[in-house]
Amino acid sequence: MNSFGQKFKVSLFGESHGRAIGIVMDGVPAGISLSEQDFTEDIRRRKSGAKGTTPRIEDDKPEILSGVFGGKTTGAPLTVVFRNNNTRSSDYEIFKVMPRPGHADFAAGVKWDNHNDPRGGGHFSGRLTLPVVAAGVVAKKITDDVCINARLVEVGGISGGPEQWQDAIDRAIAEGDSIGGIVECSVEGVPVGAGEPFFDSVESMISHAVFSIPGVRGIEFGDGFHAARMKGSEHNDPIISDTGQCGKNGAGGVNGGLSNGNPIIFRVAFKPTSSIRKSQRTYDFSTGTIGTLEIPGRHDVCFALRTPVVVEAMTAIVLADLMTR
Repeated sequence: MNSFGQKFKVSLFGESHGRAIGIVMDGVPAGISLSEQDFTEDIRRRKSGAKGTTPRIEDDKPEILSGVFGGKTTGAPLTVVFRNNNTRSSDYEIFKVMPRPGHADFAAGVKWDNHNDPRGGGHFSGRLTLPVVAAGVVAKKITDDVCINARLVEVGGISGGPEQWQDAIDRAIAEGDSIGGIVECSVEGVPVGAGEPFFDSVESMISHAVFSIPGVRGIEFGDGFHAARMKGSEHNDPIISDTGQCGKNGAGGVNGGLSNGNPIIFRVAFKPTSSIRKSQRTYDFSTGTIGTLEIPGRHDVCFALRTPVVVEAMTAIVLADLMTR
């Protein structure tokens, strides 16, 4: 569904080309300082416009509709909305008969008997990560002693930084194609014992939330998949203090589904953008044959460039819920 959490619960609404998108947060403690300006920095980090991102530029101005009075949260449900202004819905009409490879066009049409909004991807669009980022700002205030830092560590199979990635981005642009990336997230300051095994373990909850981000294809904690190729003596983390500090962190800060006092470390794999300029083959429902699709519209060449702050937001949402139970 479109809601997540128990004590700190978020409910997402809206479509990419609808009038607005937004989020309702329930369980926000009263008395937290909050204004529209508090969202500015994280919204900037997600914003498009840089090379390799979509040319669709929106104001992305947050409007607090409820839950704040006199600059403080009231304890009532907190609602933040963002208006959609820069849309080109006509670009998406063709997808009713020729669903895009890699998108939810076909599956959503079958599930909802074609009543879903296909414009800009509708409710499946990466645009819906904007209100998630807004909820992350509030969640970070709730978990004020926790430090969450996500960064892009790989683009198009290349590690390093922006200078190393630029050639890969330029090639993808020239070819009308797209590339993916990997985000690494580190979380410090989580007290020992956060998490509720079995099904609400720290990894389970973070994985659930992170996999809700459009385009995620994988997540691993600590040594991750490499642990399957290690011996126990190599993977185990020796405890070296009475606070639980470990000499290494192969478990990624989690044992038995509970935070163990060490930094929670995980990596997230993002797929290449499905909407590309390069021609693709897909089923044409108007002719009953396989046809050639050229996708119009404005799309990221590498949307992973904009995702670190979204990963942070989802992580903060999970921790705000777990740490207030």
